[in-house]
Amino acid sequence: MLRSLFSGISSLRSHQTMLDVTGNNIANANTTGFKSSRTQFEDTLSQMIQAPGAPQGQNGGTNPAQVGLGVRVAGVSTDFTPGAAQQTGRSLDMMIDGDGFFVVNGGGEQLYTRNGSFTLDATGRLVTSSGASVMGWAADANGVVNANGPLSPLSLPVTTTMGARATSTVTFGGNLPADAKVADPTATPPVHATTLLRSIEVYSADGTATPVDVSFTLQTTTPTATWSVSVADRSGTQLGTGSVTFNANGSLQNATVPAVTVGGSSVTLDLGSLTGFAALTTVEASGQDGQGAGVLQSFAMASDGTLVGSFSNGLKRPVGQVAVSTFANTGGLEKAGGSLLRASVNSGDPQVGVAGQDGRGDLAGGALEMSNVDLSQEFTNLIVAQRGFQAGSRVITTSDELLQELVNLKR
Repeated sequence: MLRSLFSGISSLRSHQTMLDVTGNNIANANTTGFKSSRTQFEDTLSQMIQAPGAPQGQNGGTNPAQVGLGVRVAGVSTDFTPGAAQQTGRSLDMMIDGDGFFVVNGGGEQLYTRNGSFTLDATGRLVTSSGASVMGWAADANGVVNANGPLSPLSLPVTTTMGARATSTVTFGGNLPADAKVADPTATPPVHATTLLRSIEVYSADGTATPVDVSFTLQTTTPTATWSVSVADRSGTQLGTGSVTFNANGSLQNATVPAVTVGGSSVTLDLGSLTGFAALTTVEASGQDGQGAGVLQSFAMASDGTLVGSFSNGLKRPVGQVAVSTFANTGGLEKAGGSLLRASVNSGDPQVGVAGQDGRGDLAGGALEMSNVDLSQEFTNLIVAQRGFQAGSRVITTSDELLQELVNLKR
């Protein structure tokens, strides 16, 4: 039987595999995070017709004479070059800009994917479209994420709350005007002292907000400017008094305001940042360290994968962090279906860590990675596979005609 028949058959089989791979690439041209594959061919064993000969005396050496026995598929490699970014504006859509894979858990098995189109299930867990849990690190009650701890499924339930915290310090900043008016009842008409009223809400341990009024009244301007400070609630009940004195150059000389009790909590007024220059009235309550309770309303993702939640009390706090894994040999990953990959003996162990560190790509929220399939290249590969298949079939046809001629010799 002619060897060319079997060579032609091997060509048909190999180019059929190439056609299968190319067809799959084209079918997944719009699959989020899909990575195209490429078929690689190699020749099979060659039959020795004449062995090589070494030079002897005056005779030169001879080269081997071999006849190839066909072609076979050497491998199907995956192209992990990044796909284009598609902006969606959806907070649950995530994209890795660079190397790395999202870590997910499906059916108890740790898998990996580039498809960042996530959703929330009924319990608030972050999951893939197939229901696999997205893995990462949850934040503690203070919003601290330990990226060195074990991985766990990320959860963002609507019941996530930020606890209340009692106010312990109210900070004031700005300037009290040194050229303000001092009370003079003997003047005609009487001159009233300049009084500046500022209000701020402070919180008790259970999150109850209580408005507090702090008034600054200029008492004297010589030899230094001295202001009295009065703290009262909205009913007018005085909670505490004190004073603030400035040097002639406007710097703070002394501030004495005792702690006051509001809503069962002791609150201290920090006036150490005040100044006393002329013609400026900018004194304001710059902040306080208490907060009311809040419930999670939305979240956004930072480039390192930190999920920052926005709560109903107007504050923001990390609620978790998405993990990213890299591999020494990404080509060794095994496709598991559903846009998922699993580690193999030739991929190396997963190197799980924070995005943007140790070669891992940054994360982008509100975007998805499109397929990296190049349709122009794939359609060209279709033509190549088709012509290769036709050429192999012609080899079989020609070999058959030769065998037919051989059979006809008997007639």
